[in-house]
Amino acid sequence: QVQLVESGGGLVQAGGSLRLSCAASGLTFSSYAMAWFRQAPGKERDVVATINWSGGTTYYTVSVKGRFTISRDNAKNTVNLQMNNLKPEDTAVYYCAAKLGSSSAYTRVQYNYWGQGTQVTVSS
Repeated sequence: QVQLVESGGGLVQAGGSLRLSCAASGLTFSSYAMAWFRQAPGKERDVVATINWSGGTTYYTVSVKGRFTISRDNAKNTVNLQMNNLKPEDTAVYYCAAKLGSSSAYTRVQYNYWGQGTQVTVSS
């Protein structure tokens, strides 16, 4: 069965950095676009960043552009999210998601598989 397992979350002070990783198994990884979503308490689960099958096309939500970088390694079946200059408003549970097909998507319903999530907490 398909599994997406996130790691790398934690508690960090504002201005600090974290690197999230998502290890995928049970699927042909290069056939999937990947994304990171986040959900803060009481809010919707929103897209943070997406990457197409090859890694050649990426998308970032406005609030993280210039601070976060999404990347993937198709040989290792992993997708990463490097988060720099973290802000308290970045506090959320971060989810890895996979969408069958080469191109990215920006809405939750378009993704086929989800990880269990990893907590990121940024203190001020």
